[in-house]
Amino acid sequence: MRSDEIGAIQSHKRRFSTTGHAFAAPARVNLIGEHTDYTGGLVMPMAIEFATVAVISERQDGRAVFYSENFKEEASFELASFDWSPQGHWTDYPLGVVWSFREAGVGVGGFSMSLSGNVPVGAGLSSSASVEVAAAMALLDLAGASMPLKEIATLCRRAENEYVGAKTGIMDQFVVAGAVAHRAMMLDCRSLEFELLPLPNAVRVVICNSMVSHDVAGGEYGDRSDEVSAGQDVLRRERPGIELLRDATLEDLEACRGKMSAASFARCKHIITENARVLAARDALLAGDMKRLGALMVEAHASMRDDFAASCEEVDDLVEIAVGQPGCFGARITGGGFGGCTVNIVSAERAGEFVEAARCEYKAKTGIDAQCFVSAPSDGALAMAKGGAA
Repeated sequence: MRSDEIGAIQSHKRRFSTTGHAFAAPARVNLIGEHTDYTGGLVMPMAIEFATVAVISERQDGRAVFYSENFKEEASFELASFDWSPQGHWTDYPLGVVWSFREAGVGVGGFSMSLSGNVPVGAGLSSSASVEVAAAMALLDLAGASMPLKEIATLCRRAENEYVGAKTGIMDQFVVAGAVAHRAMMLDCRSLEFELLPLPNAVRVVICNSMVSHDVAGGEYGDRSDEVSAGQDVLRRERPGIELLRDATLEDLEACRGKMSAASFARCKHIITENARVLAARDALLAGDMKRLGALMVEAHASMRDDFAASCEEVDDLVEIAVGQPGCFGARITGGGFGGCTVNIVSAERAGEFVEAARCEYKAKTGIDAQCFVSAPSDGALAMAKGGAA
């Protein structure tokens, strides 16, 4: 059992006077394949060492009681009479999982749940999916039930889409639940088939947080999703055989340019070319060609910045600084965009000096202290539980 889980169990017992079971779910970073998942596309995420821990114990009063160590706040809900509508509160995420389970016929009785963790919020590292999957693992334990990876991911995604109201794909929940240490995951978001790919020991993944926060539950993220959906609808109508944007080529898109807005055209162009970049990145990893992988990441960032219009000045600065450092193969924005983090592939022997130089130059240019850390691909929640997390 991990030290953070032991501490969380002790804290839960002090608060609720009973021993609970602990489940951890990691954060994730996406190496390449941004905004492709909700159109059935390809992504290449990995789990990272940040985590959310959920501790659960049974109650006899029919209430769901949540306590957040991070917010230092408790919230209590009567399950039988709750109207199951989001409150715009941190509890929406675990409550959304309870709702999703109930909709799927998984009975959930009264419980106390403590949540704690160190996943940065609004950084593009999927803090929401980390909470959702940790809560799902805990609720399954309470119900004495089990689910395969695909079902856990699907129900957690439903919580975020239909309860919280964030128009996200399934990538985050899938990799947070199903990742395997020392591997990146190439996931087909239509079939949910995946391939585990090795990262060479000679490189490190460095994540740099611009400290510009974003919110995927609305705003510009939702606008981009709507623009993609509108373009996909045109392609589906005009080009027989296209069901999802995943099925379209640039030739298909060009043929329909006059029937969609310029914004929809540009957003769809990003996704079509990004799917191709994910396949090329797979080949680069299998060949151990880090220069090729890095070049694809830089192309992906330019596409997110220019075609998807989902970067920001500070993140662009971080990418520009990164690619100028010795030992950096490539850098790009990661996550939904409009702030958050960059992901960088750096030679192992240069990783330490890369972090120092990137932080120093970013501070000099923007006045912001970036948070940077080096992470290896980590296990997902299912693998953690098998290793004794429960």
